[in-house]
Amino acid sequence: MKVLMINKFLYPNGGSETYIFKLGDALKAHGHEVQYFGMEHEGRCVGNAVNAYTSDMDFHGGSKLSKLTYPIKTIYSSEARKKIRLVLDDFKPDVCHLNNFNYQLTPSIILEIRKWEKESKHKVKIVFTAHDYQLVCPNHMMNNPNTHENCEKCGHGAFMNCTKGKCIHGSTAKSAVGTMEATFWKMKGTYKQIDTIICPTQFMKSKMDYNPVFKSKTVAMLNFIDTVEWKDTAKKDYVLYFGRFSEEKGIKTLISVCKELPDVQFIFAGTGPLEDEIKGVKNIKNVGFQTGEALEKLIREARFSIYPSEWYENCPFSVMESQMYGTPVLGADIGGIPELITVGKTGELFESGNKDELKKKIQKLWGDKNLTDTYSKNCKDISFDTVEQYYQKIMRIYGK
Repeated sequence: MKVLMINKFLYPNGGSETYIFKLGDALKAHGHEVQYFGMEHEGRCVGNAVNAYTSDMDFHGGSKLSKLTYPIKTIYSSEARKKIRLVLDDFKPDVCHLNNFNYQLTPSIILEIRKWEKESKHKVKIVFTAHDYQLVCPNHMMNNPNTHENCEKCGHGAFMNCTKGKCIHGSTAKSAVGTMEATFWKMKGTYKQIDTIICPTQFMKSKMDYNPVFKSKTVAMLNFIDTVEWKDTAKKDYVLYFGRFSEEKGIKTLISVCKELPDVQFIFAGTGPLEDEIKGVKNIKNVGFQTGEALEKLIREARFSIYPSEWYENCPFSVMESQMYGTPVLGADIGGIPELITVGKTGELFESGNKDELKKKIQKLWGDKNLTDTYSKNCKDISFDTVEQYYQKIMRIYGK
């Protein structure tokens, strides 16, 4: 089988890139042919045989002329259609697997795939993995960045709410472009041409299903995670938060609780706009952004980790990773987080944004070392999909 992986970034940039690289490797390990289509970039590490990619679009720089043309290019890209056609003619894929494509590649590539299918008479299946809420929310988060409130106003297709709420970077102009983009493709009915939409959680599926066009196409399938060696690690007396220091992640609420629990030691590992608010809190040690073995050690040795998010998290890898390393998670009951924690076995939940409940749950777990030790041992039995197990499922979706 020939699979064309489509993603705007073809270099390590985030979760969707990790997904396409590892899934692509799994497909190749089973004898399938895999090529990639997206933007050109100096860090690009995968590609296609004809070296056809769209121009790198930098929304934060460029000439005045390029900035004037960006609004048009983010809605429809004739360049993306021409470049993907070169790949389609050469590679002749059986499956086109879409990932993050809005704004840089645009849904115009879907039109070209179907046009090529008709003209070449080569049947191709279009599969889309939804890494965020882009198809039902122009700012992709279902969260208004100005009020920091979760919002579902655009969920049923009323995209003008994006402009009214200035939901994209707090800008009326950028939000208007987002509204136009979403409305244009809704009117064209382009997303009807997608065969299957993979949602990494049941929660995301429920939001995508707001749109009746998507409801018959969605399937919930948790992301895969690398298997790790189980180690019976000696725990140290600290509670860990690792991730971005930003409003939607619930950091303000967590910091407020930390101040009320001076006898509990917290370690924060990350960076972000709220970093200054951590300074001066005596029981918080900020170790900055960590990766690799250093991050693994921090996770393994923590009594438990906290994931206090206040927006509709999709399928946060951090929650899965913590448990895989044998550290229970105290998570907010929002988005896809509850689907990743077995309450009373590998962790606990608290009401998202509820400072009092978060404080009580921290006190409960911190004050009962036997309980957290039990939760930690239970993590050994977690059965998140490996990439091999995920591969078997994806092949059923691909139709082979």
